[in-house]
Amino acid sequence: MYLVTGATGSVGKRIVRRLRDRDLPVRAFVRLSSSYAELEQRGAEIFIGDLAQERDIRKACRDVRYIISAHGSDGGQAQAIDYRANIDLMDFGQENRVEQFVYVSVLGTDRGYQDSPVFKAKREVENALQKSELTYTILRPSGFASNLLPLAERFRDTGLYFAIGDLKNRSSILSPDDLAEIAIQATQREAARNQIFAVGGPEILNRDDIPKIFGRVFQKDPFVVNLPLSVLDGVRSAVGFINPELQRSLGTLRILLANEFFCTSEEIHRLESVFDIQMESLESFLRRYLVNS
Repeated sequence: MYLVTGATGSVGKRIVRRLRDRDLPVRAFVRLSSSYAELEQRGAEIFIGDLAQERDIRKACRDVRYIISAHGSDGGQAQAIDYRANIDLMDFGQENRVEQFVYVSVLGTDRGYQDSPVFKAKREVENALQKSELTYTILRPSGFASNLLPLAERFRDTGLYFAIGDLKNRSSILSPDDLAEIAIQATQREAARNQIFAVGGPEILNRDDIPKIFGRVFQKDPFVVNLPLSVLDGVRSAVGFINPELQRSLGTLRILLANEFFCTSEEIHRLESVFDIQMESLESFLRRYLVNS
């Protein structure tokens, strides 16, 4: 039995789908307010719970062989969801003698960013997991191609592309389908045990490459509106007077916009070799979801 947390999220639902496509048993940890009917129809065991409640995590871990932690928070619950829930999953996973814990972290956790509760929480979970008695695989993904779908749809309709910050910052845009496959394969490959993998797409893209790719996909000349990072800083300062918690959560967004998050060619080669996978490009992903679907 696989336990997948964040089972209705962008990555989690893809993991559950692929496990059921293989006819493997999976327990999907979901919230009552989430949309989980599709997963239930696919034959997943639905566990309705709250990751902030230790007792729910304890129940969810019973009779589980593998845990795949794919959940996250919006930053406002970083301590309870990004940190504490994963520590509880690790503790009850050890009690139930799970064979492997696969943790979906984030690229850049090892850089010591202090302005993001999410980055800090994920780094501390990584540290705890490496010190635990669990067999683990830590996956550090870069930005998801699925996050660009709303921007791509707007571009398709208007030709406009909005960006904040330096357009020369580099990224390795990742298909969440690839990440889901790697998370599952991590439980089946000896070479993935007790290892950390940077996970990204096959290309190192400047941010100004993205509207060019949109242009090729939709056969339109892009009109780029590029706002300085100071705009976000101004919004954060204003928000801080009203909602300090939201101001702190926006620190994660600022880190993502202000820094580079890409995988080296060596990291991608290692990834493709260990998991026997060909990573999908951003252009291919967009064509699959928005042109050929």
